[in-house]
Amino acid sequence: MLSAPVFLLCLSTVAAAAPDTQRQAELLYLLNQDCGACHGLTRKGGLGPALLPENLRNRSVTLLVNTILDGRDGTPMPPWRGELSEQDAQWLVEVLRNGEGL
Repeated sequence: MLSAPVFLLCLSTVAAAAPDTQRQAELLYLLNQDCGACHGLTRKGGLGPALLPENLRNRSVTLLVNTILDGRDGTPMPPWRGELSEQDAQWLVEVLRNGEGL
């Protein structure tokens, strides 16, 4: 059985709210324009790898969120932590894994 603090931490992670509708529109614009500049407007890859659901299926959500927020050393992938919250990055990962927003 989980202790109360661990249970609450797990519960708060699951219950994280999605960004509001306006923020979602801003994030989709960023995804299509800024991310699309390197990953391709159709997310099939370019300077950066493809961001299609089948390419992300075996990647952990944590890895993907950290990649968005902190970038990837030795690659052109920049950190977005100054522009995006963890909630924003988690929502973007969900959108990408579901193939939405194209």
